[in-house]
Amino acid sequence: MMIDPLSDMLTRIRNAQAVRKVEVTIPFSKIKYSLAKILEQEGFVIRVEESTEDTRPVIRMVLKYDHREPAIRMIKRISKPGRRVYTKNTDLPRVLSGLGIAIVSTSNGLMTNKEARARKLGGEVICEVA
Repeated sequence: MMIDPLSDMLTRIRNAQAVRKVEVTIPFSKIKYSLAKILEQEGFVIRVEESTEDTRPVIRMVLKYDHREPAIRMIKRISKPGRRVYTKNTDLPRVLSGLGIAIVSTSNGLMTNKEARARKLGGEVICEVA
């Protein structure tokens, strides 16, 4: 039994980029798929697709590199099972002065800190990506 599936997903991405893998597969869940789609929309990964592997649904992510350097330079879990971090829309974090993003779980689903601020929504800060 896995305690924190989102941390596992972020660690798989970090490990795959450390060894310059082109593709990483992650066990499927709706929240992980939403997080992966946000990474795709923000340009941190090339492609995200849902597929099956041995009858189990998985998420396949094609990682992005710029001149052999990973596009995701830093990906860090903020709200953990032992310590949840919630913020108001006025207190949402700015990652690297706006160069990175924070992914926030709001009442309207997962979104970036910039989108949540524009919609005036607060929520749980899932992770920071730069």
